[in-house]
Amino acid sequence: MSTDPLFDFDGRIVIVTGGSRGLGRQMALAFAERGADLVIASRKLDACELVADDCRRLGRRAMAFAMHAGRWPECDALLDAAYATFGRVDVLINNAGMSPACPSHDVSEALFDAVLNLNFKGPFRLASQCAQRMNEGYGGCIINISSSGSLMPTPMIVPYGAAKAALNAMTVSLAAEYAPKVRVNTISPGPFLTDIAEAWTPDMRESAPSALGRPGRPEEIVTAALMLASPASSFTTGALIRVDGGLR
Repeated sequence: MSTDPLFDFDGRIVIVTGGSRGLGRQMALAFAERGADLVIASRKLDACELVADDCRRLGRRAMAFAMHAGRWPECDALLDAAYATFGRVDVLINNAGMSPACPSHDVSEALFDAVLNLNFKGPFRLASQCAQRMNEGYGGCIINISSSGSLMPTPMIVPYGAAKAALNAMTVSLAAEYAPKVRVNTISPGPFLTDIAEAWTPDMRESAPSALGRPGRPEEIVTAALMLASPASSFTTGALIRVDGGLR
C-alpha cells in the first residue's frame, strides 16, 4: 500500500460502477491498493465478486452489488446498500457505459433510450443523490467517466457522444450546486485496450490518431482518478481531464 499522504485513501469508501472489468476494475484495484474500501457495482454479480475478492486479498473490505446503472430504482438501491454497509461514501466513480456503433439513420428509439439511460440518465441519478448525501454528511468527491466522443466528431456513435456531452455539462453544474463540500469532476478517456478492443482491427489495437500514436493501457487511467479523488485536490472541481494520448 502507498504511504504517500497525497494518495492515502485509508478508510475511504469508494463506489465504482462498471467496476467488474476494464477501466472500472483498474480504478477499483488502484484505490484498494491505497487503503480504500470498495463497492463494486455492475450487472453481473459473479464478475463483481471476483473484483471484490481481489480487493479483500489486499486487506480491504469490499462489497459486490448487481445493478443496472441506467435504472433509477437500482441506482437508489446501490446507494442505500453502500450506506447501510459502510455508513458513508467518500468517492463515487460513475464509470458504467456502452457505445454500440450504429449508423445514425438506423438508430431505433429503443437503442437511443438504452444508450442515454446508461450513459446519462442513470449517472445523473447516482451523482445527484450521492452528492446530496455527501453534502449532508462528510463531503466527498464524484468522478464522471466521459469519452473523447463527447469532445470531437465521432461517426456511428452519435447518441453515445451526445450522452457523454450531457455528462460533461452535468459535472460543471453539480460542482456548482453542491460546493464547497462536494467536488465533481470528469475524466474523458480516449481509446483504451480493455476487453472492448477485442473487436478492433489489429491496426486499431496498435495505433491511434493521437500525439502518442497508440491506445492507452488500462492502468494508465488510474493516476487521473487518484488525483481527482485525493483530498489534496481540494481546489479542483468542475474540471474535465483528458486521458486520451493527445487525440486530435
